[in-house]
Amino acid sequence: MRVLIVGAGIGGLSAALSLHAAGVATGIQVIDSVSELRPLGVGINLLPHATRELIELGLGPELERIAVPTAEVVVMDRFGNRIWSEARGMGAGYNWPQYSVHRGELQAMLLAAVRDRLGPDSVRTSTALAEVRQEGDKVLSRLVGRAGDDLGIFESDLVIGADGLNSTVRAQLHPDEGAPRWSGIKMWRGCTEGDAFLTGRSMMWAGSNRAAKFVVYPISAPRGEGGRVLINWVAEVRVDSDAAQVPDWDRAGDLAEALPHYQGWTMGGVDVCELMASSPKVLEYPMVDRDPLPFWGRGRITLLGDAAHPMYPIGSNGGSQAILDARHLAQLLAAHADDPAAGLAAYEALRLPATAAVVAANRTFPMDRILNLVADRAPEGFGAVEDVLSAAEITAIDEAFRSTTGFDADALNARASLSVR
Repeated sequence: MRVLIVGAGIGGLSAALSLHAAGVATGIQVIDSVSELRPLGVGINLLPHATRELIELGLGPELERIAVPTAEVVVMDRFGNRIWSEARGMGAGYNWPQYSVHRGELQAMLLAAVRDRLGPDSVRTSTALAEVRQEGDKVLSRLVGRAGDDLGIFESDLVIGADGLNSTVRAQLHPDEGAPRWSGIKMWRGCTEGDAFLTGRSMMWAGSNRAAKFVVYPISAPRGEGGRVLINWVAEVRVDSDAAQVPDWDRAGDLAEALPHYQGWTMGGVDVCELMASSPKVLEYPMVDRDPLPFWGRGRITLLGDAAHPMYPIGSNGGSQAILDARHLAQLLAAHADDPAAGLAAYEALRLPATAAVVAANRTFPMDRILNLVADRAPEGFGAVEDVLSAAEITAIDEAFRSTTGFDADALNARASLSVR
């Protein structure tokens, strides 16, 4: 098969590697509209079900080099009082770690692997999809350059839309869908160097998404003489506005708007305002997603990753689900080698309901309900969490976390490999 993958993000590059590893395609072309694929962005978490897939693709050593194995999640109130904590990754019984990593470095790692394994011309930049249509058992894609110049028709057996939240492929399949769905929360994100905190591999959450919430975690090992680490942070503030929100992942953020919500916040020895102010670049964007689709594709066209199921970035699961999409797609195409359309149909039947459940879980993130409850009962802080939450409520936190990941350790450890050969 000859396959066109639209989008060279985490999902698209993982799909290229997975299809190549499965041996189901003789020609794989990845295109992206950007002029240069550079290591941009901020931090991302890869849950064990995703790191397993990257390790089985032979990327374990590189991933270990660039990422931090997350050891725990610590949940606090806005005063830094500990509400709850949970081991993560191998410390929680998984056979594979949970990793925190710079999104740009992860993408660069995947890109280098694709070009090494599939050839230097397997990824084309400054190339966008303008229109896609099926004719018989072929898919014809009209490609254009950054200036709108015609780059001709690309003929393939399959087209995979991995082109993100504002997917052109999705818009062709669902032209009346409309704008993304906004949660009412504005996010500021940044990365900066700082001293390691808690275990050095801890993720901390504090506050309440009804007002202001803060998430922080390291995304590099200690480096330099001072042993400082690269720290990723996310500030979430609910705003009173019905104005339409246009997602732009590279919009510069105004810290003057965000900092007043975090005055006096300290968590795990981290001064929140100082951390934010020390970041060389701050990004700002609305927390958005889309409603699950009734279908992802038709015939020989399908969707993958954020193009298929954009979700709120609060369950550490968006990138992980894109990687799972890629691996299941390759496995099911290999299982239906004589009928690619049947392979895509099987992929959609498996992955659409699974990812729709994660989208729904992130919208009603159970941990946020606990944080809101603590903020209501102890607005000025607390001494012992048992004074604020009952034993049953504390036990429910663990179940709440598991409900948003899609896998528990025993199930993942027992599951057969998705590798085809």
